Amino acid sequence: MARLNKELGLAHGTGMMATSLLGTGIFVVPAVAASIAGPGSLWAWLGLILLVLPVAFSFARLGQCFPHAGGAPHLIGRGLGAPMEKLAAFLFLAVLPVGIPAALTLTAGFWHALFDLSAGGDLLVQLGTLGLILLLGSRKTRASGLVQVLIALAIVLLLLAIWWAGGLLAAPPALPPLAQVQWGLLPAALGVMFWCFVGLEAFTHMGEEFKNPRRDFPLALLFGVLLAGLVYLGCALAVLRFGVFGDELANTTSIPTLMAGLFGEGGRWAAALVGYLACFASINIYIQGFARLLWSLADEGKLPASLARLNRNGAPLRALAWVIGVCALCVLAAWLFRLPLDTLIRYANGNFILVYLLAMVAGVRLLTGPWRALAALASLLCLGVLLSLGPEAGYALALGTGFVAWRARRRKKRRQPLPPQTPA
Repeated sequence: MARLNKELGLAHGTGMMATSLLGTGIFVVPAVAASIAGPGSLWAWLGLILLVLPVAFSFARLGQCFPHAGGAPHLIGRGLGAPMEKLAAFLFLAVLPVGIPAALTLTAGFWHALFDLSAGGDLLVQLGTLGLILLLGSRKTRASGLVQVLIALAIVLLLLAIWWAGGLLAAPPALPPLAQVQWGLLPAALGVMFWCFVGLEAFTHMGEEFKNPRRDFPLALLFGVLLAGLVYLGCALAVLRFGVFGDELANTTSIPTLMAGLFGEGGRWAAALVGYLACFASINIYIQGFARLLWSLADEGKLPASLARLNRNGAPLRALAWVIGVCALCVLAAWLFRLPLDTLIRYANGNFILVYLLAMVAGVRLLTGPWRALAALASLLCLGVLLSLGPEAGYALALGTGFVAWRARRRKKRRQPLPPQTPA
């Protein structure tokens, strides 16, 4: 059966990686971190970029050596066996009920900054966003990559406009002296900031669609991580310079408020539009990754063959339509039951970091030399973050335990001998 089209280059891949990391975080997390740790959060941003690099390098090396649409679950299967691949795929897909409604709620929030939307209007914005992702996903992968690049450029231009109008280019803010940093506050800030770099595992699903995966995939991943890190740091410097942080309302509206102060209402509109596009880009890369995971499993005979069909543009449209349908049902459930946004996000975080941990452990098995040592370091980092979540990791651990128990029960039933038949 034909594999996916190889259409992505370095520029498209870098844009897709950067926007998948920026997402909603660029407009919220710098202000939240500043409210927790003050100016010391700038050192936390620098530290976080350095800490996430071992994970990024490990994913880059694994994607370079084993490019596959199955992404992180496929890598985990190669390193830890087929049962662990199925567990990772299950954990990855189990993000849908909690992560996608949370992300779409944040996406609709940018329109609340401009219009007085009712609850029904909020739901229509979320479902309409899913419709746009389905439409974009039916096109060639290059089209999706181009959109992601343009969105990444819009985010960078918005930040440059803030720095220019606010005078930060002429007098760049400096990092606070180390003696003035309240180091005891940094772990709490890092716990929030780490999730700005969740998205590496989704990008691994795109490795098979690069024209030259061995050269361009690792470079796109690393360039995207560094670009996102610089944008976050630049945004944090601006938020601290203008003091647009504090309570929850101030944090969630920090960039639109700052843009309105610098450019008037037109600036607020620009911030809301770019914010929506950033959220759209992040959700798009995840849903496209989910679809490619299903397509890959179906292509290898692990799921119904109908999900492995490609449309005339070479896109896994049937798998994507299935994912979009599940997302729509999850959005409706979250809307009907008024599930709290922060609860949804915390549950999703546990799934992501557990998949990261399994992928890094697989990297220890698959890689050699210094790359193996780097994967081991990344495994320790992921384990530390998972432990720091405490009860918030319960959703992922409960799902993982339940899945393992279910598979063990199925294997036990298969091994049981059939009862002897009595002669007629």
